Amino acid sequence: MAEQKTMNLTLVKGVGEKMAHKIIHSMGGEKEFIQAVHNFEVDRIASVDGVSQRKAIYIINELLGNPTQQFLKTERALQLYEEIIEKILEYAHTSFARNKILLLSLSKDPSLIKKNIDFVINAKNTVKHLPIPQIKKLLRNLSLPQKIKPYYDPSKAILVETQDDYSYLMEMGLNQYYPIITARDSLEIQEYEYVIYVYSSGELAMDDASNLIMVNKESDILEIVPETVLAYFRENESIFEQVMKLRKILGKKTVLEEVLTILSELKELKIKEVDFDKSVHSAKDRADEEIKKAIKNVDLKGDEVLALLNQGMPDKIEKIFDEVISKARADIHSDTGTEFDPFFRTYPLEIDEKELERIKKLETSKMQINTFDKKVIAAKRLSELKNEVNEEIKEALEFDYEFALGCFAYFYQLEAPEIGNEIIFEEALHLNLAQEDEQNIQRINYRLLPDENVALLTGANSGGKTTLLETMAQISIMTQMGLPVCARKARVKLLDEIFFFSKKRSLDAGAFESFLRTFMPIVTTDTEKLMLLDELEAITELEAAVKIISSFIELISDSDSYAVIVTHMAREIMKYTSARVDGIEAKGLDENYNLLVDRTPRMNYLARSTPELILKMIYSRSDGKLKEVYGKILEKF
Repeated sequence: MAEQKTMNLTLVKGVGEKMAHKIIHSMGGEKEFIQAVHNFEVDRIASVDGVSQRKAIYIINELLGNPTQQFLKTERALQLYEEIIEKILEYAHTSFARNKILLLSLSKDPSLIKKNIDFVINAKNTVKHLPIPQIKKLLRNLSLPQKIKPYYDPSKAILVETQDDYSYLMEMGLNQYYPIITARDSLEIQEYEYVIYVYSSGELAMDDASNLIMVNKESDILEIVPETVLAYFRENESIFEQVMKLRKILGKKTVLEEVLTILSELKELKIKEVDFDKSVHSAKDRADEEIKKAIKNVDLKGDEVLALLNQGMPDKIEKIFDEVISKARADIHSDTGTEFDPFFRTYPLEIDEKELERIKKLETSKMQINTFDKKVIAAKRLSELKNEVNEEIKEALEFDYEFALGCFAYFYQLEAPEIGNEIIFEEALHLNLAQEDEQNIQRINYRLLPDENVALLTGANSGGKTTLLETMAQISIMTQMGLPVCARKARVKLLDEIFFFSKKRSLDAGAFESFLRTFMPIVTTDTEKLMLLDELEAITELEAAVKIISSFIELISDSDSYAVIVTHMAREIMKYTSARVDGIEAKGLDENYNLLVDRTPRMNYLARSTPELILKMIYSRSDGKLKEVYGKILEKF
């Protein structure tokens, strides 16, 4: 793919300069647009006002050099291609896979086609050994990790020494996480849970600040604000868990288990926060009760009572308070991990609120600093793993694409076609029938050969002639898409163009002229093509239709192209030219008056349309006056 072509959206047919500017502007610039094209972001481009999904697919295909539109030359051919795409999309679970499937394109490169077919067959063989429901659940809504907007926390701050340092951290965007304060604000640092002092020279005297974390200005950003890394991993934890489970099922190594362990340990840091107030008040209540009980058993002598009045607490009482408070302090230490004495020796005990607040601040700062250090260690390790993490997620998204194609091939029982110089298939099925009960579905065989490259297809109404044409188109289109096909065996010629002309109700004079101007240039070009024509005899004059079709047959017969024409005028056409005539024959009606048809055409056989059988079927399913009318018509047969 040429970079020049990728760059110039205005060269894409049907995209004017105004629309090109609108698309690029909506995408956030040319670089973003090019990235979206390479990432197959159909939905993102289609979100631009005025750009449909089909248009977005067309734009990306053109810019990537995918030539689907060059191969499929009629609306019905394009519809059949889109129907194939829709069936594959049913097995995709992510936007990435869906967009990549939407861009599956036709090719005439045998090596590329074989490579793609092998890829899908391998995917099919992989899928059939997997726990499909479990895989589907893990792939559902999987996406690339989301970029996270910074969370601003005013309870912490970053302290800098100079205005230059302030400007540097602002440029780094760290003000989106915490307020940045300068030396003149340093008296305020006790108001914060902790302050990250980003120093250059260390000139600020902060010896008495217990809530200070010192980080060199030359440190990595994550060492100053580990949240720059951690937020990304926290917010995308569910994605990491999905991908880890998926990789384990697929038997692949993963770094995501380590990532999830680190995230789990970070959560534990929050859980371990200590409630000093609760611990101290609980210890006080227990101590008061113990002092009350102990004092009841104290027997004071006269001199001890006098000492209590003159000097304060006697030794017996002092001992009780020592033992009870010592036990209370031990309980607090056990609860909080901190050794301190928050009590005044009165009864009931009085809490030293200043000491309690000092300890709370000191210990909270210690805990915050310890947590900060652990966050930095975690952020460093996660930062080291980030590329591998993203690679594993991309592989999971690629796997969804592979999984979708594998499921499609597996559930539709697709097989790899051969590439040859003819169109031959054995035991083929139309995709719409491939997942129905096999007992009620007849597989079909058909062929076009270099010396029999045009066939007239005749036979029963509702016998499957259109279905046969569509099956042939599907097999040709899927082969050139690099997909296996819905046939036990197939040998397919690679073509430049595929045409499918659907049934028309009628071609009046104006429509007839338009048809000729569209149709005749097609058969006079040198390209190798497949032309499938489904009952074109709705031209106003039967004789004209016969002459046009016979002329068409002669032009195609002398080329390397192939054609099948569904017609009820084979006998008349053969008066003007020679071509193989194949027939789909109705055998009769079953016990429920359903048409019995051998849907595999008989070669070199002119089949009847069997209107009598169809009349019998309609007669059997009618009643009243209508049944009487059909009965009278049948008598004439």
